[in-house]
Amino acid sequence: MEVVAFLVPFVLLGGLVLFVAFWGGPGGAREAYLTRGRRLFSLTIVVLYVGLGIVVPALVVANKGEAAGGVGVLQNQDMTETEEQGKDLFDQYCASCHSLAAVNARGITGPSLDELGELTPERVLNAIRNGGTGQGLMPAGLLEGEEAAAVAEYVAKVAGAN
Repeated sequence: MEVVAFLVPFVLLGGLVLFVAFWGGPGGAREAYLTRGRRLFSLTIVVLYVGLGIVVPALVVANKGEAAGGVGVLQNQDMTETEEQGKDLFDQYCASCHSLAAVNARGITGPSLDELGELTPERVLNAIRNGGTGQGLMPAGLLEGEEAAAVAEYVAKVAGAN
């Protein structure tokens, strides 16, 4: 069903191009539209309106359930309370520097957490404690205790899940 929804705009655009070509180019199509041309023109307009006004929105609504949440995003019911807290803390403290598809974070100064390979909670905790790799590019101890553990658990669960 995803392929159909993806192809519909292109098929409709192709139909529009054929319509314009059939009427002799943009000028002929415009003239047919303005003068309410022949019977075929009226039928073509109805087909385009139905296609654009009913079929496309219906396909979008039908596919909405399949695409809910986006790529790599965990639904709230799949997360523990600690992971929810970690998500909120990540948004507050980490998203400005790090990219993470699960929260649609597009940081530019830190590495993309989706591309670092396997991230365990311990690895993330060490990075938080040491300030990344310890080269001074990330503040050490930005979060501590339960907050650091919550972020580590969340990031380890969702990083690279896209």
